[in-house]
Amino acid sequence: MPLRDLFHHVPPGPRADAPPARRLRRGRVTFAVCLALAGTGGALALALPGTDAPRTVAERTDPADAADAPADGLPHTAVEASDASETCGKGWQHPRAGLQVFDVRNNTTSAAEVYLTDTTGALLGEVDGLAPGTTRPIRVTLGRGTYTFRCLVEDTDAVTGAPVRISEGPARGGPAVLPVNNHDLIPVALAYQKWVAGGFGGVVDRVDTLRDAVDRGDLAAAREAWLPAHLAFVRLGGAYGAFGDLGSAVDGTDAGLPGGPHDPDFTGFHRVEYGLWHGEPAKTLRGPADRLAADVGTLRSEWADTRMDPLDLGLRTHEITEDSIQQDLTGRSDFGSGTSLASARAGLDGTAELVTLLRPLLTPRDTGLPRIDSGLRTTEKDLDALASRGGWRAPAALPRADHERIDADFGDLAEQLASVAVIFDVRRTS
Repeated sequence: MPLRDLFHHVPPGPRADAPPARRLRRGRVTFAVCLALAGTGGALALALPGTDAPRTVAERTDPADAADAPADGLPHTAVEASDASETCGKGWQHPRAGLQVFDVRNNTTSAAEVYLTDTTGALLGEVDGLAPGTTRPIRVTLGRGTYTFRCLVEDTDAVTGAPVRISEGPARGGPAVLPVNNHDLIPVALAYQKWVAGGFGGVVDRVDTLRDAVDRGDLAAAREAWLPAHLAFVRLGGAYGAFGDLGSAVDGTDAGLPGGPHDPDFTGFHRVEYGLWHGEPAKTLRGPADRLAADVGTLRSEWADTRMDPLDLGLRTHEITEDSIQQDLTGRSDFGSGTSLASARAGLDGTAELVTLLRPLLTPRDTGLPRIDSGLRTTEKDLDALASRGGWRAPAALPRADHERIDADFGDLAEQLASVAVIFDVRRTS
Protein backbone atom coordinates (compact mmCIF):
# COMPACT_ATOMS: atom_id res chain seq x y z
CA MET A 1 0.00 0.00 0.00
CA PRO A 2 1.56 3.34 -0.99
CA LEU A 3 2.41 5.86 1.68
CA ARG A 4 -0.02 8.45 0.37
CA ASP A 5 -2.88 6.03 1.09
CA LEU A 6 -1.68 5.36 4.63
CA PHE A 7 -0.84 8.85 5.82
CA HIS A 8 -3.45 11.48 6.59
CA HIS A 9 -1.85 14.93 6.68
CA VAL A 10 -3.39 17.29 9.21
CA PRO A 11 -1.71 20.70 8.88
CA PRO A 12 -1.63 22.43 12.26
CA GLY A 13 -3.33 25.77 12.54
CA PRO A 14 -1.48 28.93 13.46
CA ARG A 15 -0.58 29.32 17.09
CA ALA A 16 -1.95 32.38 18.81
CA ASP A 17 1.25 32.64 20.86
CA ALA A 18 3.63 32.06 17.98
CA PRO A 19 6.95 33.85 18.41
CA PRO A 20 8.00 36.50 15.91
CA ALA A 21 9.67 34.08 13.54
CA ARG A 22 9.21 33.96 9.79
CA ARG A 23 7.76 30.50 9.99
CA LEU A 24 5.93 28.62 12.72
CA ARG A 25 8.94 26.80 14.10
CA ARG A 26 8.38 24.03 16.56
CA GLY A 27 10.55 21.83 18.69
CA ARG A 28 10.92 18.16 18.06
CA VAL A 29 7.62 16.62 16.96
CA THR A 30 6.57 13.17 18.12
CA PHE A 31 4.47 11.17 15.69
CA ALA A 32 2.24 8.25 16.52
CA VAL A 33 3.57 5.64 14.15
CA CYS A 34 1.85 2.56 12.83
CA LEU A 35 4.21 0.19 11.08
CA ALA A 36 3.57 -3.27 9.74
CA LEU A 37 6.08 -5.95 8.88
CA ALA A 38 7.52 -6.04 5.38
CA GLY A 39 10.85 -7.46 4.39
CA THR A 40 13.68 -4.99 4.43
CA GLY A 41 12.99 -1.29 4.18
CA GLY A 42 9.28 -0.76 3.90
CA ALA A 43 7.26 2.42 3.83
CA LEU A 44 5.59 3.85 6.89
CA ALA A 45 1.97 4.15 7.90
CA LEU A 46 1.73 7.38 9.86
CA ALA A 47 -0.74 9.27 11.96
CA LEU A 48 -0.07 12.76 13.26
CA PRO A 49 -1.02 13.69 16.82
CA GLY A 50 -4.74 14.08 17.07
CA THR A 51 -5.63 11.41 14.54
CA ASP A 52 -5.23 8.51 16.98
CA ALA A 53 -6.30 9.98 20.31
CA PRO A 54 -5.73 7.88 23.44
CA ARG A 55 -8.73 5.76 24.32
CA THR A 56 -9.63 3.24 26.99
CA VAL A 57 -10.58 -0.28 25.94
CA ALA A 58 -11.91 -3.17 27.98
CA GLU A 59 -9.60 -6.05 28.83
CA ARG A 60 -10.26 -9.06 26.64
CA THR A 61 -9.42 -12.58 27.74
CA ASP A 62 -9.96 -13.84 24.18
CA PRO A 63 -9.48 -11.25 21.43
CA ALA A 64 -11.13 -13.60 18.95
CA ASP A 65 -14.39 -13.46 20.86
CA ALA A 66 -16.96 -11.95 18.47
CA ALA A 67 -18.91 -10.45 21.34
CA ASP A 68 -15.90 -8.26 22.11
CA ALA A 69 -15.24 -7.29 18.48
CA PRO A 70 -14.72 -3.50 18.16
CA ALA A 71 -16.42 -1.28 15.64
CA ASP A 72 -13.46 -1.38 13.21
CA GLY A 73 -14.06 -5.09 12.64
CA LEU A 74 -10.42 -5.98 13.28
CA PRO A 75 -9.11 -8.45 15.85
CA HIS A 76 -7.88 -6.57 18.95
CA THR A 77 -5.42 -7.83 21.52
CA ALA A 78 -5.03 -6.06 24.87
CA VAL A 79 -1.39 -6.03 25.99
CA GLU A 80 0.43 -4.47 28.92
CA ALA A 81 3.16 -1.85 29.04
CA SER A 82 5.25 -2.43 32.14
CA ASP A 83 8.76 -2.07 33.58
CA ALA A 84 9.26 -5.84 33.89
CA SER A 85 10.16 -8.22 31.09
CA GLU A 86 7.72 -10.80 32.46
CA THR A 87 4.75 -8.48 31.86
CA CYS A 88 5.87 -6.25 28.96
CA GLY A 89 3.54 -7.27 26.13
CA LYS A 90 1.62 -9.63 28.41
CA GLY A 91 -1.77 -10.59 27.00
CA TRP A 92 -0.70 -11.67 23.50
CA GLN A 93 -1.94 -15.24 23.76
CA HIS A 94 -3.43 -15.81 20.32
CA PRO A 95 -0.77 -14.92 17.73
CA ARG A 96 -2.10 -14.58 14.21
CA ALA A 97 -1.04 -13.15 10.88
CA GLY A 98 -2.83 -10.34 9.09
CA LEU A 99 -4.13 -6.87 9.89
CA GLN A 100 -4.83 -6.41 13.61
CA VAL A 101 -4.72 -3.96 16.52
CA PHE A 102 -2.81 -4.16 19.78
CA ASP A 103 -4.42 -2.04 22.50
CA VAL A 104 -1.47 -1.14 24.72
CA ARG A 105 -2.30 -0.22 28.30
CA ASN A 106 0.24 1.42 30.59
CA ASN A 107 -0.06 -0.30 33.96
CA THR A 108 2.80 1.65 35.54
CA THR A 109 2.80 5.00 37.36
CA SER A 110 5.04 6.74 34.80
CA ALA A 111 4.84 7.58 31.09
CA ALA A 112 6.03 4.87 28.74
CA GLU A 113 7.15 4.18 25.19
CA VAL A 114 6.29 0.81 23.67
CA TYR A 115 7.79 -0.65 20.49
CA LEU A 116 6.78 -3.73 18.53
CA THR A 117 9.78 -5.19 16.70
CA ASP A 118 10.83 -8.23 14.73
CA THR A 119 13.98 -10.30 15.19
CA THR A 120 16.07 -7.90 13.08
CA GLY A 121 15.15 -4.98 15.31
CA ALA A 122 12.96 -3.42 12.63
CA LEU A 123 10.15 -1.33 14.08
CA LEU A 124 6.60 -2.37 13.24
CA GLY A 125 4.72 0.05 15.46
CA GLU A 126 5.09 2.24 18.49
CA VAL A 127 3.24 4.16 21.15
CA ASP A 128 5.05 7.19 22.54
CA GLY A 129 4.16 9.23 25.62
CA LEU A 130 1.65 6.67 26.91
CA ALA A 131 0.35 8.10 30.18
CA PRO A 132 -0.24 5.89 33.23
CA GLY A 133 -3.56 4.08 33.14
CA THR A 134 -4.30 4.90 29.50
CA THR A 135 -4.57 2.71 26.43
CA ARG A 136 -3.63 3.45 22.84
CA PRO A 137 -3.71 1.29 19.72
CA ILE A 138 -0.95 -0.03 17.48
CA ARG A 139 -2.37 -1.15 14.14
CA VAL A 140 -0.15 -3.55 12.19
CA THR A 141 -0.17 -6.24 9.53
CA LEU A 142 1.90 -9.25 10.56
CA GLY A 143 3.34 -12.12 8.57
CA ARG A 144 5.06 -15.28 9.69
CA GLY A 145 7.92 -14.58 12.06
CA THR A 146 8.90 -13.80 15.64
CA TYR A 147 7.97 -10.54 17.35
CA THR A 148 8.56 -8.89 20.69
CA PHE A 149 7.26 -5.88 22.59
CA ARG A 150 9.84 -3.55 24.11
CA CYS A 151 8.76 -1.34 27.01
CA LEU A 152 10.61 1.81 28.03
CA VAL A 153 9.05 3.30 31.14
CA GLU A 154 10.28 6.71 32.25
CA ASP A 155 13.21 6.60 34.73
CA THR A 156 13.61 2.81 34.39
CA ASP A 157 15.69 0.53 32.19
CA ALA A 158 14.21 -0.75 28.95
CA VAL A 159 12.81 -4.27 29.08
CA THR A 160 11.87 -6.75 26.37
CA GLY A 161 8.89 -9.04 26.64
CA ALA A 162 8.69 -12.69 25.72
CA PRO A 163 9.02 -13.46 21.99
CA VAL A 164 5.83 -14.47 20.18
CA ARG A 165 6.00 -16.57 17.02
CA ILE A 166 3.50 -16.63 14.18
CA SER A 167 3.96 -19.86 12.21
CA GLU A 168 0.97 -19.75 9.85
CA GLY A 169 -0.33 -17.23 7.36
CA PRO A 170 1.33 -15.01 4.75
CA ALA A 171 5.12 -14.96 4.75
CA ARG A 172 5.20 -11.18 4.66
CA GLY A 173 3.18 -8.50 6.30
CA GLY A 174 3.06 -4.76 5.85
CA PRO A 175 5.91 -2.20 6.08
CA ALA A 176 8.56 -1.96 8.79
CA VAL A 177 11.67 0.15 9.26
CA LEU A 178 15.04 -0.34 10.92
CA PRO A 179 15.58 2.50 13.42
CA VAL A 180 18.56 4.82 13.15
CA ASN A 181 20.85 5.91 15.97
CA ASN A 182 22.91 8.98 16.77
CA HIS A 183 26.05 7.50 15.24
CA ASP A 184 24.21 7.10 11.92
CA LEU A 185 23.25 10.77 11.87
CA ILE A 186 26.38 12.52 13.12
CA PRO A 187 28.24 12.35 9.75
CA VAL A 188 25.15 13.70 7.98
CA ALA A 189 24.86 16.57 10.44
CA LEU A 190 28.53 17.47 9.95
CA ALA A 191 28.15 17.39 6.17
CA TYR A 192 25.08 19.61 6.35
CA GLN A 193 26.84 22.09 8.63
CA LYS A 194 29.63 22.32 6.06
CA TRP A 195 27.08 22.94 3.29
CA VAL A 196 25.44 25.71 5.33
CA ALA A 197 28.81 27.30 6.02
CA GLY A 198 29.46 27.44 2.29
CA GLY A 199 26.08 29.03 1.69
CA PHE A 200 26.65 31.82 4.19
CA GLY A 201 29.21 33.45 1.92
CA GLY A 202 26.57 34.12 -0.71
CA VAL A 203 24.12 35.39 1.89
CA VAL A 204 26.59 37.92 3.29
CA ASP A 205 27.58 39.17 -0.17
CA ARG A 206 23.98 39.68 -1.26
CA VAL A 207 22.95 41.36 1.98
CA ASP A 208 25.92 43.74 1.62
CA THR A 209 24.69 44.61 -1.86
CA LEU A 210 21.22 45.32 -0.45
CA ARG A 211 22.57 47.45 2.39
CA ASP A 212 24.84 49.44 0.07
CA ALA A 213 21.91 50.27 -2.20
CA VAL A 214 19.88 51.50 0.78
CA ASP A 215 22.84 53.51 2.12
CA ARG A 216 23.26 55.41 -1.13
CA GLY A 217 19.52 56.01 -1.40
CA ASP A 218 18.96 53.89 -4.51
CA LEU A 219 15.75 52.18 -3.43
CA ALA A 220 15.06 50.75 -6.90
CA ALA A 221 18.37 48.90 -6.73
CA ALA A 222 17.59 47.88 -3.15
CA ARG A 223 14.29 46.34 -4.22
CA GLU A 224 16.12 44.45 -6.95
CA ALA A 225 18.75 43.23 -4.46
CA TRP A 226 16.32 42.22 -1.72
CA LEU A 227 14.99 38.98 -3.22
CA PRO A 228 18.35 37.35 -4.13
CA ALA A 229 19.61 38.11 -0.61
CA HIS A 230 16.52 36.70 1.05
CA LEU A 231 16.41 33.54 -1.05
CA ALA A 232 20.08 32.82 -0.33
CA PHE A 233 19.21 32.80 3.37
CA VAL A 234 16.00 30.77 2.98
CA ARG A 235 17.95 28.01 1.19
CA LEU A 236 19.69 27.37 4.50
CA GLY A 237 16.29 26.67 6.07
CA GLY A 238 17.17 23.26 7.49
CA ALA A 239 19.58 24.94 9.90
CA TYR A 240 17.10 27.36 11.42
CA GLY A 241 16.87 25.44 14.68
CA ALA A 242 20.55 26.15 15.32
CA PHE A 243 20.29 29.89 14.60
CA GLY A 244 18.40 30.67 17.81
CA ASP A 245 17.12 34.19 18.52
CA LEU A 246 19.48 35.67 15.98
CA GLY A 247 17.78 33.64 13.26
CA SER A 248 14.44 35.19 14.22
CA ALA A 249 16.02 38.64 14.16
CA VAL A 250 17.22 38.00 10.61
CA ASP A 251 14.11 36.36 9.16
CA GLY A 252 11.41 37.26 11.66
CA THR A 253 7.96 38.60 10.97
CA ASP A 254 5.80 40.96 13.02
CA ALA A 255 3.79 38.06 14.48
CA GLY A 256 3.13 38.72 18.16
CA LEU A 257 4.51 42.26 18.09
CA PRO A 258 2.04 44.85 19.45
CA GLY A 259 3.09 47.45 16.88
CA GLY A 260 2.93 45.08 13.93
CA PRO A 261 5.26 46.11 11.09
CA HIS A 262 5.91 49.43 12.88
CA ASP A 263 7.08 47.78 16.10
CA PRO A 264 10.69 48.64 17.01
CA ASP A 265 11.40 44.93 17.57
CA PHE A 266 10.47 44.10 13.98
CA THR A 267 13.82 43.52 12.28
CA GLY A 268 15.50 41.59 9.49
CA PHE A 269 14.66 40.82 5.90
CA HIS A 270 10.93 41.40 6.28
CA ARG A 271 11.37 44.74 8.04
CA VAL A 272 13.45 45.94 5.10
CA GLU A 273 10.95 44.40 2.67
CA TYR A 274 8.07 46.24 4.30
CA GLY A 275 9.84 49.57 4.01
CA LEU A 276 10.96 49.05 0.42
CA TRP A 277 7.47 48.22 -0.80
CA HIS A 278 5.55 50.68 1.37
CA GLY A 279 7.22 53.93 0.39
CA GLU A 280 9.60 54.44 3.30
CA PRO A 281 12.48 56.84 2.56
CA ALA A 282 16.04 55.60 2.51
CA LYS A 283 16.94 57.46 5.69
CA THR A 284 14.49 55.37 7.76
CA LEU A 285 15.61 52.13 6.13
CA ARG A 286 19.34 52.56 6.69
CA GLY A 287 19.07 51.44 10.30
CA PRO A 288 17.13 48.22 9.56
CA ALA A 289 19.42 47.41 6.60
CA ASP A 290 22.55 47.97 8.68
CA ARG A 291 21.11 45.81 11.48
CA LEU A 292 20.31 43.04 8.99
CA ALA A 293 23.83 43.07 7.58
CA ALA A 294 25.34 43.02 11.08
CA ASP A 295 23.13 40.11 12.23
CA VAL A 296 23.86 38.04 9.14
CA GLY A 297 27.58 38.66 9.61
CA THR A 298 27.33 37.54 13.23
CA LEU A 299 25.46 34.38 12.24
CA ARG A 300 28.17 33.55 9.74
CA SER A 301 31.00 34.06 12.22
CA GLU A 302 29.24 32.08 14.94
CA TRP A 303 28.33 29.19 12.67
CA ALA A 304 31.80 27.63 12.92
CA ASP A 305 31.17 26.99 16.62
CA THR A 306 27.53 25.93 16.22
CA ARG A 307 26.55 22.27 16.35
CA MET A 308 23.30 21.11 14.82
CA ASP A 309 21.40 18.45 16.72
CA PRO A 310 21.54 15.33 14.48
CA LEU A 311 18.08 14.41 15.79
CA ASP A 312 16.64 17.43 13.97
CA LEU A 313 17.68 16.44 10.45
CA GLY A 314 14.68 14.31 9.53
CA LEU A 315 12.24 16.68 11.21
CA ARG A 316 13.62 19.69 9.35
CA THR A 317 13.33 17.83 6.05
CA HIS A 318 9.59 17.65 6.60
CA GLU A 319 9.08 20.97 8.38
CA ILE A 320 10.50 23.19 5.65
CA THR A 321 7.69 22.10 3.34
CA GLU A 322 5.08 22.19 6.08
CA ASP A 323 6.10 25.74 6.97
CA SER A 324 5.94 26.78 3.33
CA ILE A 325 2.35 25.56 3.25
CA GLN A 326 1.45 27.58 6.33
CA GLN A 327 3.41 30.73 5.56
CA ASP A 328 4.47 31.11 1.93
CA LEU A 329 1.51 29.60 0.11
CA THR A 330 -0.87 31.66 2.22
CA GLY A 331 1.08 34.88 1.75
CA ARG A 332 1.64 35.31 5.49
CA SER A 333 5.37 35.76 4.87
CA ASP A 334 4.78 38.49 2.26
CA PHE A 335 5.44 42.07 3.40
CA GLY A 336 4.98 43.75 0.05
CA SER A 337 7.31 42.18 -2.49
CA GLY A 338 4.83 39.49 -3.58
CA THR A 339 7.61 36.88 -3.59
CA SER A 340 6.55 34.40 -0.93
CA LEU A 341 6.30 31.68 -3.59
CA ALA A 342 9.94 32.36 -4.45
CA SER A 343 10.69 31.69 -0.78
CA ALA A 344 8.83 28.40 -1.07
CA ARG A 345 10.93 27.54 -4.12
CA ALA A 346 14.15 28.30 -2.22
CA GLY A 347 12.91 26.11 0.62
CA LEU A 348 12.68 23.22 -1.84
CA ASP A 349 16.38 23.63 -2.56
CA GLY A 350 17.11 23.31 1.15
CA THR A 351 14.88 20.26 1.39
CA ALA A 352 16.53 18.62 -1.63
CA GLU A 353 19.95 19.07 -0.04
CA LEU A 354 18.80 17.36 3.15
CA VAL A 355 17.27 14.48 1.18
CA THR A 356 20.53 14.09 -0.75
CA LEU A 357 22.58 13.88 2.43
CA LEU A 358 20.13 11.48 4.10
CA ARG A 359 19.76 9.30 1.00
CA PRO A 360 22.21 6.54 2.03
CA LEU A 361 20.21 6.01 5.21
CA LEU A 362 16.82 6.48 3.54
CA THR A 363 17.32 4.09 0.64
CA PRO A 364 17.13 0.85 2.69
CA ARG A 365 14.42 2.23 4.99
CA ASP A 366 11.82 4.01 2.88
CA THR A 367 10.46 2.49 -0.31
CA GLY A 368 8.67 5.82 -0.83
CA LEU A 369 11.94 7.61 -1.63
CA PRO A 370 11.26 7.64 -5.41
CA ARG A 371 7.93 9.38 -4.69
CA ILE A 372 9.76 11.98 -2.60
CA ASP A 373 12.16 12.62 -5.47
CA SER A 374 9.27 12.84 -7.92
CA GLY A 375 7.34 15.18 -5.62
CA LEU A 376 10.31 17.51 -5.31
CA ARG A 377 10.81 17.61 -9.08
CA THR A 378 7.13 18.23 -9.78
CA THR A 379 6.82 21.01 -7.22
CA GLU A 380 10.00 22.69 -8.44
CA LYS A 381 8.84 22.46 -12.06
CA ASP A 382 5.42 23.93 -11.35
CA LEU A 383 6.83 26.83 -9.33
CA ASP A 384 9.46 27.54 -11.99
CA ALA A 385 6.74 27.54 -14.65
CA LEU A 386 4.81 30.18 -12.68
CA ALA A 387 7.90 32.37 -12.37
CA SER A 388 8.62 32.06 -16.09
CA ARG A 389 5.21 33.57 -16.89
CA GLY A 390 5.86 37.16 -15.87
CA GLY A 391 7.84 36.70 -12.67
CA TRP A 392 6.81 35.91 -9.11
CA ARG A 393 3.32 36.87 -7.99
CA ALA A 394 1.62 36.84 -4.62
CA PRO A 395 -0.44 33.68 -4.02
CA ALA A 396 -3.67 35.71 -3.98
CA ALA A 397 -2.89 36.97 -7.49
CA LEU A 398 -2.59 33.51 -9.02
CA PRO A 399 -5.32 32.05 -11.22
CA ARG A 400 -7.33 29.50 -9.26
CA ALA A 401 -6.02 26.54 -11.26
CA ASP A 402 -2.40 27.53 -10.60
CA HIS A 403 -3.07 28.08 -6.92
CA GLU A 404 -4.73 24.69 -6.57
CA ARG A 405 -1.90 22.97 -8.43
CA ILE A 406 0.77 24.46 -6.15
CA ASP A 407 -1.28 23.68 -3.05
CA ALA A 408 -1.67 20.08 -4.20
CA ASP A 409 2.04 19.77 -4.99
CA PHE A 410 3.07 20.92 -1.54
CA GLY A 411 0.38 18.90 0.23
CA ASP A 412 1.51 15.72 -1.49
CA LEU A 413 5.16 16.49 -0.82
CA ALA A 414 4.48 17.09 2.87
CA GLU A 415 2.82 13.68 3.09
CA GLN A 416 5.79 11.98 1.45
CA LEU A 417 8.34 13.79 3.63
CA ALA A 418 6.51 12.92 6.84
CA SER A 419 8.03 9.45 6.63
CA VAL A 420 11.51 11.01 6.76
CA ALA A 421 10.64 12.79 10.00
CA VAL A 422 9.52 9.51 11.57
CA ILE A 423 12.42 7.38 10.31
CA PHE A 424 14.99 9.79 11.75
CA ASP A 425 13.25 10.29 15.07
CA VAL A 426 15.91 8.50 17.11
CA ARG A 427 14.27 6.33 19.71
CA ARG A 428 15.34 5.42 23.20
CA THR A 429 17.17 2.09 23.38
CA SER A 430 17.97 1.57 27.06
